[in-house]
Amino acid sequence: MKNYREKTVQIVLVGVFAAVLAVLAQISIPLPTGVPVTMQTFAVALCGYTLGWKRGLLATAVYVALGLIGLPVFAGFSAGIGAVAGVTGGYIWGFVVMAGICGLGARARHRWGALLFGGLGLVACHLLGVAQYAVIADTGLLQTFLLASAPYLIKDVISVAVAYGAAEALRFGLKKSGLHFAA
Repeated sequence: MKNYREKTVQIVLVGVFAAVLAVLAQISIPLPTGVPVTMQTFAVALCGYTLGWKRGLLATAVYVALGLIGLPVFAGFSAGIGAVAGVTGGYIWGFVVMAGICGLGARARHRWGALLFGGLGLVACHLLGVAQYAVIADTGLLQTFLLASAPYLIKDVISVAVAYGAAEALRFGLKKSGLHFAA
């Protein structure tokens, strides 16, 4: 019976975190570059750090799948193949990778190790975002980096660090309530 309860809790947590990601994506400030300032980076890191690499990646993949089938969960209430195939689509794919890498950081023994994984996840997300933006917009990689990545890096690094702290508090609360699970 305990195994059934644990699986149910894990499924619910994946769904809850996919919903949190969808809600935080709507806190968005559009910019002329086409890449809005959002809370998605924070939410993605929170998914990974709180749920671990498998469930964090799964929660983010559920979020992406919901957007792909047409539910308006992406920034600015956008959805569909067009959003994922457009200039910002690489960041959306990058979120899945980032959640997994942040989740690996949840296993780190020290805060700096976890934050290093978060930084690596952020790099992966930005690389995918810049690559797709450059292809779709037909711009050079350096120009694209300066336009669609560099202006967001400070906010994204802070988001990852704050997400780590929030995840530590959430994991502590989950453990205290008897809902502890391995990262």
